[in-house]
Amino acid sequence: MLPVTQLAVSACNSPLIMWGQGRRHATRGVFVIREACMSRKPWDLHFLAEPEEVAGLRRVLRVHLGLWGLDELIDAAQLCVSELVSNVITHVGPGTPTTLAVAMKGTHLRIEVYDPDTRALPTLLSEDVNSESGRGMGLITFAADRWGVQLFADRKVTWCELSTTLTSANGHSGRPHVARAEQMLGLYCGAKLPTAAGSSRLGATVAEEAVVGAIADLLHWLRAHGRDADDVLDRAQMHFEAEGGDG
Repeated sequence: MLPVTQLAVSACNSPLIMWGQGRRHATRGVFVIREACMSRKPWDLHFLAEPEEVAGLRRVLRVHLGLWGLDELIDAAQLCVSELVSNVITHVGPGTPTTLAVAMKGTHLRIEVYDPDTRALPTLLSEDVNSESGRGMGLITFAADRWGVQLFADRKVTWCELSTTLTSANGHSGRPHVARAEQMLGLYCGAKLPTAAGSSRLGATVAEEAVVGAIADLLHWLRAHGRDADDVLDRAQMHFEAEGGDG
């Protein structure tokens, strides 16, 4: 079985992430090919549960959540993956064939870890805060909205779910910046903007052109009123970056 750092991961209809050797690498050996796609398709990774694999899993998860527009969940989701996989390593054993599966369940992000041992069940222990063991599920309880275990004949699934600000599983973030922009563009062009769930590249291009047109008209308005359009653009960019640039 290949280690995590050599596995290909797909978030849309074509591969988005490849670990390993390549000509276009970004930080820590991962390069991203961004597609005009927001569909949050389920994905999974098969790996052997070893301590050195945890960092790779965390990086894969971080990139996927960034592509899905769920940057605000990255820290909590990475914590959950670390603890779920560490639980397999500690209580089932190093080298255990394991699967990480990530999907949307409604507007919640669902993280699942499969392993073949149906006897070693995770439990929430009342451990002292300074204890070196027994805190994994407690951390998941803190980071996630809910968690549980499903038993099958040949495996178990330990899962957790984290809430999002999405209005639907494949929709945009429900944050006010995005909602206000969509309302404004709807009034501006009188057209229904494509949703992330099923938007084609053509639909996304049409929406992008509507945004360009709106910005251009606002620049004309500024100039007509004797304002410095470049200064306003710079200030708007500063506001966008200060707010995280994530809607």
